[in-house]
Amino acid sequence: MKKSALITKCLLSFILLVISVCMIFPVIFTFTNSLMTENEISTNYDLIGQMIEKTAGSKDQFVTLKLIPDWVSFAQYGKILFETPTYLNMFWNSVFLVVPMIIGQVIVGSLAAYALAKLRFRGRDTLFLAYVIVMLMPFQVTLVPNYIIADRLGLLNSASAIVLPGIFAAFGVFMLRQFMLSIPYSYVEAAIMDGAGHLTIFRRIIVPLIKPGLAALVVLLFVDYWNMVEQPLIFLDDAFKQPLSLYLSRIQEEARGIGFAASVLYLSPMLLLFLYAERYFIEGVQLSGIKG
Repeated sequence: MKKSALITKCLLSFILLVISVCMIFPVIFTFTNSLMTENEISTNYDLIGQMIEKTAGSKDQFVTLKLIPDWVSFAQYGKILFETPTYLNMFWNSVFLVVPMIIGQVIVGSLAAYALAKLRFRGRDTLFLAYVIVMLMPFQVTLVPNYIIADRLGLLNSASAIVLPGIFAAFGVFMLRQFMLSIPYSYVEAAIMDGAGHLTIFRRIIVPLIKPGLAALVVLLFVDYWNMVEQPLIFLDDAFKQPLSLYLSRIQEEARGIGFAASVLYLSPMLLLFLYAERYFIEGVQLSGIKG
């Protein structure tokens, strides 16, 4: 039995390793290609394009992607950061859209989650059910109502048309409410008996205990909002106001080589945030599924 279990464990580890390599390969490929010279990238991918045309419909030939650069060069990064002002403008557009939405949703979501998890009032469960239903609706379902409301309020072609719906999204409320259910209600009762109000309880007891949940929420929200495409594409007509997620798909029209460097720079904030909050993120995701 022990030998069989060891073989099964080794086989499972090998399968997981293969899956991990397959998932991380595009990131490694993008990074290594970002260190190639513009001439090397153009030559390599022009050659691939010609090979694809020649081998179309043929099953006997394959296109080989180049992974290791002949010469390591940071010229692509220099061109992006110092010679492409549009990229930096779009980058800061993304920052000014994403940061307010994350901060706002963390504040609003944590307060609403506290009310739904620790306060007892009539209709609480019904209200939470409404939050769940709204959260499960895809963006396309609420697109028309959101567009009409933004139009009536005069918010079209402004950051507010994206930031305000993002602040009051239901996902943060749902996740933090589930996390707070793992906190014993006796903590709240003891604080009330000591004369503390709900705002004091929330600030001094609940918030310190839900830091892993907040970290997990911040990471998930950042990845979601940093990669958003539909909202800015629909609500922002002015290309100068659009975020980096839209510009990234058009950057190769200017120069094919800098597309890899732009992708690496685009990925870096998400990767750094995850590495910084990895421990809290994993703990928060695990505990947010606990039901009290």
